[in-house]
Amino acid sequence: MPLALLALAVVAFGIGTTEFATMGLLPQIADGIDVSVPHAGNLVSAYALGVVVGAPVLTGIGARIPHKRLLLLLSGLFVVGNAASALAPNFGTLFAARFLAGLPHGALFGVGAVVASRLVAPDRAARAVSKMFLGLTVANIVGVPASTALGQHLGWRSAYWAVAVIGGVALAALALFVPHQPRGGQTGIRHELRAMGNRQVVIGLATAVVGFGGFFAVYSYLVPMLTNVTGISDSSTTLVLALYGVGMTLGTLVAGPLTDRALRPTLYAGLALLAAALVTFYFAVHSTVPALITIICIGALGSLITTPVQMLLMSKAEAAPTMAAASNHSAFNLANAGGAWLGGLSISAGWGWASPNLVGAALAVAGLGLAFAGGFMDRGTRRSQVVASSGAEHSTQTDQVTTTK
Repeated sequence: MPLALLALAVVAFGIGTTEFATMGLLPQIADGIDVSVPHAGNLVSAYALGVVVGAPVLTGIGARIPHKRLLLLLSGLFVVGNAASALAPNFGTLFAARFLAGLPHGALFGVGAVVASRLVAPDRAARAVSKMFLGLTVANIVGVPASTALGQHLGWRSAYWAVAVIGGVALAALALFVPHQPRGGQTGIRHELRAMGNRQVVIGLATAVVGFGGFFAVYSYLVPMLTNVTGISDSSTTLVLALYGVGMTLGTLVAGPLTDRALRPTLYAGLALLAAALVTFYFAVHSTVPALITIICIGALGSLITTPVQMLLMSKAEAAPTMAAASNHSAFNLANAGGAWLGGLSISAGWGWASPNLVGAALAVAGLGLAFAGGFMDRGTRRSQVVASSGAEHSTQTDQVTTTK
């Protein structure tokens, strides 16, 4: 089972690397395909658009495909998308390739989370899912800086080739180590869509968009904040971003056990503490040491939210958790776009480089309100269903586990 979880973590590592590597290589890409840097920035949006579209569409198309086979197909598409990015001769082709590379992102995480939860006992499901997410956080510490350095020294295409190789390694690991998990009797796109109609699923996705938007309102402008307000040099920002990744890793490590013990309280505490940390950063950003400490805390608290939201959606979608789990990553990308937009508005309004922290805190509080609303609606329910462990010889089943309100 550890090897299966490791294979899923390698998938997450590749996804995390390709998602953010483009941001660090925009000048090199712009020079290579003869466009301006702002125009090249649309490639980031192309990937995000692929995630938003691909998560529900590919999950729906693959609703009757056994999970392991679907993981292999999605990983193959991930490799093709990144190889196409490396080979793209012009901006239009590269834009299409980045969209293609983003398509399997949400579905891979969604199907992977369901598979991970079924590899262990129900009371350890969140810990298994958080171990998969560790690959994403480690990508921010190792994968993104390494791919950026590779692209700067050997050309931007080499970074995408490296990600394609990582995808190939992940594909082989999935084939070798992930056990077969047959679909249950009730499968298909209609079954998945019916589960998505659950109002708790809708509120959970809204919580992810709004609450996590607070995280991205700050993350999107972290580098200019550090250089213009804190006074950190451009050459040091990569190390600071790695610190952010360290915080995210720490948050992911504690999120699993806490979510298994008390799902909703972990979500409430994560959003409340994130809002407090962002307000603190608004004042701490003027001094180097307090700023660095707060950055680690923000990274940790952002990751602390991810696992309980994922498990909440899988729980409330009951016997059809795959599309809900995948759509969570569409929600995160909408949070990325919305948070960055609102943070940019505050800077454009003349409120200062540190102002996105206050915007982010307000979004985190709004997300907390949505989470509380979902908890209030759930008060009469003593028990929630989660998808339980499923062996190759058994059909999919659900187990009752007590959730803490």
